[in-house]
Amino acid sequence: MHSIIHNLPARVSLCLTPLLLSNTATMQSFSAPSVSLLLLPLPLLLLVLFSSLLLLLFLQWRHDPVDKRLPPGSMGWPYIGETLKHYTENPNSFFSIRQKRYGDIFKTHILGCPCVIISSPEAARIVLVTRAHLFKPTYPPSKEKMIGPEALFFQQGAHHARLKKLVQASLLPSAIRESVSEIEQIVLKLLPTWENSTVTTLQEMKRYAFDVAMISAFGDGWCLEMEGIKNLYQCLEKGYNSMPLDLPGTPFRKAMKARKLLNETLRRLIEKRRESRKQGGGLLGALLGAKDHKLSHLSDSEIADNIIGVIFAAHDTTASVLTWVLKYLHDNGELLEAVMKEQEGIQRRIVEGNRELTWDDTRHMPLTSRVIQETLRTASILSFTFREAVEDVEFEGYIIPKGWKVLPLFRSIHHCADFFPQPEKFDPSRFEVPPRPNTYMPFGIGVHSCPGSELAKLEMLVLLHHLTTTYRWKVVGDEDGIQYGPFPVPKRGLPLKVTPRNKKAI
Repeated sequence: MHSIIHNLPARVSLCLTPLLLSNTATMQSFSAPSVSLLLLPLPLLLLVLFSSLLLLLFLQWRHDPVDKRLPPGSMGWPYIGETLKHYTENPNSFFSIRQKRYGDIFKTHILGCPCVIISSPEAARIVLVTRAHLFKPTYPPSKEKMIGPEALFFQQGAHHARLKKLVQASLLPSAIRESVSEIEQIVLKLLPTWENSTVTTLQEMKRYAFDVAMISAFGDGWCLEMEGIKNLYQCLEKGYNSMPLDLPGTPFRKAMKARKLLNETLRRLIEKRRESRKQGGGLLGALLGAKDHKLSHLSDSEIADNIIGVIFAAHDTTASVLTWVLKYLHDNGELLEAVMKEQEGIQRRIVEGNRELTWDDTRHMPLTSRVIQETLRTASILSFTFREAVEDVEFEGYIIPKGWKVLPLFRSIHHCADFFPQPEKFDPSRFEVPPRPNTYMPFGIGVHSCPGSELAKLEMLVLLHHLTTTYRWKVVGDEDGIQYGPFPVPKRGLPLKVTPRNKKAI
């Protein structure tokens, strides 16, 4: 048995070895006939061994931790859990059905991980703020491997605080205000390619968000390595939310190969910057020029993991939010007209001053900003965030076992009528007054909140300024609905017909 395990792929071997060793009683039942098993024909022997392994996996699956008062809920199918349901059903329905059945805290199993879902503002604050030391930031193993274990997401304590300060240095308003012109140039090159044609909004927004992420990560300028990084990242992202099956031909295996090549490409770029002694801009420049003596020797792998982490955080989510913004504005004509008037007023000042869009201009877009806020609430692109219990934790009368994932459910909080009356209605005016504390968390809360939130808002405002003052758009086809995989977006990525506006001189 052990020789067969050693011949399995590394990931499978590592998973099965502790499983077999932990089920000593079961293993003893297999040890007696082990010699006779070897006399069986090879196909039959493999069938027996495979059936035995499946049995052990099932026994492991059915085995709850001893004396644990686990929250109620369903763990779904062995290994797969409820992953397929989660990524194919409307997330509002997926979570609300379980909330009604089990309450505000329940267990499930997604992406290969046993999880506890919590869905009240008070519980979210406990996990993310007041008792955050008991719940370390984490992702499912597949995502963690692809991003890199040394990325900011996965750090805690003093090291996390120092590293976050360094990462934030390139993402604070004082730093990104100088990026407005560069972001605007990306928009001015992108939008004309949409003219008088049908575009898939999600794909176009991914192009845009990726180019902005590259500026954020590497600063101004383009090089051959960056083109390679872009191509490899596109391969990598296809495996982010796949089942972690390290087998030939699977999205996970392909993504891990791309991740290895991406790491090598980043190392070459880092080495060139080090040799030239020109740190450059963006996050890479900040990481190479670390002044904190405790972070002055960041390894190439630490730098690479954090670069990939920033691209990951700035790409899919921002693209999905922008896709929904265009959908909501399209469906609410009066609101779109009001946003256009706000942006035309800014455009007049720009023309009169014979200048480009500035950071200060983006600070005077209150209605457009509320549209973005309401989109973040209504669409709730990130349904939850991942944490992991660092020890057995007693929580609201239940025990969350060490190693289990804990998922504060932002989506349910954002769609709770107690906090947001008529939650399904798209109503930016609700943000004319600040929401109640801990009820609006599109970028998380606490020390692990998203450091790039201001950059995300900026790139949305810059694109919306030029889009609304120059173009009109109409959804192609009458198919309404939502697709999932992994983030909820309008069906078919929202195909739009984009045409220039017939407008009077501003």
